[in-house]
Amino acid sequence: MKRPVARLTLGVITDLHFGPQASFGGHLRKLSSQAEALTRAFSLHMREHVQPDLVVNLGDVVEDESPLADRARYRQCMRLLAESGCEVVSVAGNHDRVNLDAVSLRSMWGMPPAGPLYRSFDRGGVHLVVLYTHERKDRDVTLDEHQLQWLQADLRATSLPTLVLMHHSAADQDVRKNRWFANAPQLCLIKQRKRLRCMLARHRHTLLVLNGHLHWNHLDVIDGIPYLTLQSLIENIDEGAPGRAAAAHAVVRVRGRLCNVEVAGHHPAHYQFHTRGAP
Repeated sequence: MKRPVARLTLGVITDLHFGPQASFGGHLRKLSSQAEALTRAFSLHMREHVQPDLVVNLGDVVEDESPLADRARYRQCMRLLAESGCEVVSVAGNHDRVNLDAVSLRSMWGMPPAGPLYRSFDRGGVHLVVLYTHERKDRDVTLDEHQLQWLQADLRATSLPTLVLMHHSAADQDVRKNRWFANAPQLCLIKQRKRLRCMLARHRHTLLVLNGHLHWNHLDVIDGIPYLTLQSLIENIDEGAPGRAAAAHAVVRVRGRLCNVEVAGHHPAHYQFHTRGAP
């Protein structure tokens, strides 16, 4: 049977941080008070102008505060994203997991409570892989051995163009100029990233790896695979109050062998990739 030509559109958003505003290094950094309005505007734009097949949330929906507050804010965000009229796919971020367990998150994602926070599925002739990266506070970011073995088997079982979605980065990013992680790369880059990249490179169909967490736009191409970090929705692009939120989101369009990524907001960007082996 002839394989269908890949055709898929994603609306992507990350690091919404519903909750209290946060400062870092003596500066106001997270304009969380704007998260609700910006998320609603994103969903409206998706519904009325983009009409994607999926809306993807790359994690850190909440700025963790307490189990009760985080659960209420996470549910609020899921309701707002549902206003896009699209299926919503969520990735677990480190702030999401401080006070919310896997059962709670899967339930709020509309999934059966029992099961892992990683998974894969096919849409529009594209294979999507959602990974769950573990952050140990002030220590490191890891992928567990069971998940890595699962991923290896999952990739072997598909020949579809593959998009990988995660919260932390699998690239060797130079973070010396990053506001948040200049002095702590171990808190943004996955410890097993070299092993993960080798697995994705051996899978000849890996199209794009997307993540959030670092609160900037950043692109690395490694072994022919683009690793793209998306800016936070509510990152303050100024150096203090009242500040301006980045208002970032991305639209990813896969059409056959071509992948087009448009990043909107105060730091716009445009990327275009061919799958490996394409002319």
